[in-house]
Amino acid sequence: MSDALKLALGSLVIGCVVLCLKVLAWWMTGSVALLSDALESTVNLATAFAALVAIRVAARPPDANHPYGHHKAEFFSAVLEGVMIIVAALFILREAYATVFSPQALDAPLEGLLINGAATVLNAVWASVLVRRGGGLRSPALVADGKHLWTDVVTSAGVAAGVLMAMLTGWWVLDPLMAAAVAAHILWSGSRVVTQSLSGLMDEAVPEETLARVRDVISTEASGAVEAHDLRTRHAGSATFIDFHLVVPAEMTVYDAHEICDRVEAAMGEAVPDARVTIHVEPEHKSKHTGIVVLD
Repeated sequence: MSDALKLALGSLVIGCVVLCLKVLAWWMTGSVALLSDALESTVNLATAFAALVAIRVAARPPDANHPYGHHKAEFFSAVLEGVMIIVAALFILREAYATVFSPQALDAPLEGLLINGAATVLNAVWASVLVRRGGGLRSPALVADGKHLWTDVVTSAGVAAGVLMAMLTGWWVLDPLMAAAVAAHILWSGSRVVTQSLSGLMDEAVPEETLARVRDVISTEASGAVEAHDLRTRHAGSATFIDFHLVVPAEMTVYDAHEICDRVEAAMGEAVPDARVTIHVEPEHKSKHTGIVVLD
């Protein structure tokens, strides 16, 4: 079982524990804010399951129908997570609106806050693990899941603040008002997750920092060639696809040109993890004099 798959399974387990704690906190207090927090945790379970499925699909090797692999499955999961974050926020707003005109005192608010706090700490720890390890594994699904959990942490912190203020002041209307304020933040976070995931589905180029590394590898490792041009990049899940035209002297043998390509591909694999490189070799008269200069 891969590390990414283990993390996805861990998210399901953590999600179940957190949901049970938050439902218990709501049941003890009757707080609409804590109920909204629990509702958002049901989305955590759904998105953790979606991430698990996406990672399993993305790990499949290329086949006749998908010769470039199944890497983009993770982006579909990330888009789904973003959409579900937005749905959770709308759910919270609905509950808050229904309660703001008839606020009620809460039962055992302190005990409920302690239980909800334990769930929040657990979520924060696991969110940090997912973002850090997911980034290292180049898994958009895990990173999106981790960011989603961070929105849950922010939600829980806001909810706790609202319930605590309501308990101290007796202004129970603060309970639904805080839930509504946090829902607005969740809407913003969900829209960002969707936007970033759609960029991957639309074959957006790699970040400028990565592109600079790609250019540097070609410039320094393709010695013997004349230039490189028509460089294109895109990312799909953990894989980065790179293709370009490499111009070589007209008298160069196929063997020597192939050796240059092998050298570039090996260096690219070290500079850009999981790089998939395609090089089109051209004779010298195809030079455009506008591409990457190869250093001798």
